This record gives sequence, structure tokens and C-alpha cells, in this order.
Amino acid sequence: MADTQSMPGDGTAPIGGDACKTSTPDSNLCPSPENRAEPLVRETALSQYPVRVLILFNQPVLPLDHPLKESEHEVEFIVEHTRKTLQSAGMTVESLGVGRDPLILVRELQDRKPEVVFNLFEGLGDAGGTESTAAGILEWLEIPFTGCPSPALSVARDKISSKRLLAGAGLPVAGFLCLHDQRVPACPFDWPVIVKPAGQDASVGIDHNSVVSGQESLVRRVDHVLREHGGPVLVEEYLPGREFSVVVIERAGDGLVNLPAFEIRFEREGPGVWPIFTYDAKWEVDSEDFHNTPLDIPADIDEDMHRKLGRIAREAFEVLGCRDYARVDFRLDGLGEPRILELNPNPDLSPEACLASTLEECGPVSHEQFLVDLVKRAHQRGGTSRTVHSVIPRANPNPSLPSTDQI
Repeated sequence: MADTQSMPGDGTAPIGGDACKTSTPDSNLCPSPENRAEPLVRETALSQYPVRVLILFNQPVLPLDHPLKESEHEVEFIVEHTRKTLQSAGMTVESLGVGRDPLILVRELQDRKPEVVFNLFEGLGDAGGTESTAAGILEWLEIPFTGCPSPALSVARDKISSKRLLAGAGLPVAGFLCLHDQRVPACPFDWPVIVKPAGQDASVGIDHNSVVSGQESLVRRVDHVLREHGGPVLVEEYLPGREFSVVVIERAGDGLVNLPAFEIRFEREGPGVWPIFTYDAKWEVDSEDFHNTPLDIPADIDEDMHRKLGRIAREAFEVLGCRDYARVDFRLDGLGEPRILELNPNPDLSPEACLASTLEECGPVSHEQFLVDLVKRAHQRGGTSRTVHSVIPRANPNPSLPSTDQI
């Protein structure tokens, strides 16, 4: 799922996105090895793994003048970087963009017969639920692919269902209310609250008007979200503390590993401005929000908080059935305790996004080696996802007893 901010660079990087905007080029270095539980050993050269890979991505479908076009087009830049990286590891790489016709995906998979699909399909720009549909097709055809399986992609996009699952597992989430129409009950939370589309990601539908401080403004905002994005609508307790994110990855031999938390800082001030990560802050490079939300990698917090955020993130990863990599977003409540805002499966793999930057600053491998390792893991686990094995009928040596296919 697209979720971070890509920084403008030499003309090859996209404008906007989920890029890592650090406060200074050399600030917030990783904790020294003696402060880590185990020293990290970095691999330097890309390991070679000669397999046939197909990079699957969502073909942009929104008009060029659409306000959400930036979040959709970034995938094209990621595809090109991924292709070059995998080729450097000895892989034969093709790419396939799929738009509104899913039959193209089925036909191309059957014709090309890739050994692994590198899944960058984030859902169509106006039909985000197709993200899990594409993964489901890969599972049906028993083709190994990178990233999270279809159930995790589906439930994570549904913010309300995912919050219920996380809360049911005993993990801390912000209090929330689900609304399906304009009938807005009296708000059960203290003011202010924040209003979000429940089925969107990448901060779509989030701006400074999303935070409301009274019942009348709540009713107006719910109506706005229903008209612009459809239902359901998530009304969430506003948490006043600092905002952090934790990337969780799976590593051969290490199992589930969380990278150090990074912090999103909100420096813009003024009337009507709230310290929240808006759509503009992620995607609109010319906006004030974009230039006033630097990221600190790693976050300047004590080891106890790093451990707590990491533990909760790993548990959330497992509760929602994620695989390979995901990102968990947190905010501190009024008592300074972390609460989960959401989990993002398959977060942005741009070389300038936060996952890549956190790997480069503090990870056990480079971002490029991580991409190669994703292919290795998918290839080695295979594509079979059957829950019941087929039974092959055998000749019945005793005709007086029913055969196995009659039981």
C-alpha cells in the first residue's frame, strides 16, 4: 500500500509520496551497537539468485488532473527501481501493469509463467479493494508472491475491522466509532475527535478539517466524508501525543524483526492547523504540510519506549496475519502510552521511503538486499495455499467396505 512520502530528487524520483524527510542530513543516528540487544551485521553485496520474476503493479487509471493522482503514479518509479535491483541479483525480470480488466492478469500469468511475482499491486486508484483481489488471484493460481497474503491486505484496508481485531487481541488502539450514514449519535469521546474514511489508505481524505471539536462540526464532517469517499466513516478519539511508526520484517533465521521506531514531527502552526499527517503532508510537495513534517530516523526516545513499540508492532503483525513486511503507526495518548492508529501491510518500497531509509540507517541489510530477500523468501515457500489436501481414490481391497471416496 502507498503510504509514505517520496522526496523529489534528480528528476527520476516521483513528486510527492511517502518519502523520508529527515530533519538534518546527519541527525538521529542509530543507537550504538552496545545499546542494542544484538549487534546488526550488514550484508554489503547483493546475493545472486537467478529466478524468473514478474513485477506486478497497478496501472494508473485516474485522470492526470485528479487530486489523488500523485499517490497512484508513484508505483511506476518503484517498479523501475525494483527491476534494476533484481536484475543486479541475477534475476530475469519482467513487469506487468494491470488496470480495470482482471482477465489480463490471469492470461499474462498463465502465458509468462513466472517463478515469483514481486507484488507491487496497491489497488486501483478508485477501487482500493482490488489490492487484495490481485493477491487472491495469485493465491488461486498457486504462484509465489512477495508481501502479505490477501486476507491481511483485505482486513488491514478495513480500518474498523482491523481495529476490532487488534483490540480483541488486547492491543492498545484509539477509541473509535463506526458510522454508515448521516445519522450521527452524540459523540462518546472527549473533544476533539478525528474523522476518517474507513476504507482508504495513504492519508486519503485526511486534512486539517478532519479534526472537529463539537457535535455540529462532527455532523458536517461525517457528511463530507460520506459524499467524497463513501462509507463507512471512522470517528476516532484524538490522541494528543507524539506520532511514531515501526517497520516489521521477517528475516530468514531471525523470524520477526522490528526496525527502530521513527517519528513524524509536526512543525506547522497556525489557526486551524492540527499536528496530523495529512494527505498533503505525504503527497503534495509544494504544500506547507509537506515541508513541515520532517521525520526523525530513528526516533529520539528511550530504549524502553523503543522496546514497547516494537513488541506491540510485532504482535499486531501476527494478529492481522501479515507476511514479509508491514508498518504499524502509533500515537501517544494523554498519559504518554502508545496506541495503534493502523497497520499498513506492504508499505511503500520506494528507495526514498521510510522503510528504505530505516533499513539503511539501522537495518541488518541494505534496502536493495531486502528486495532480493523478499524474492528468495517467496520462491522458497512456494505458492501452494491449500488448506485441504486432495484424496486420491485407491482400489478397494474389500468390496464389502465403502471405498475412501464414498466416506
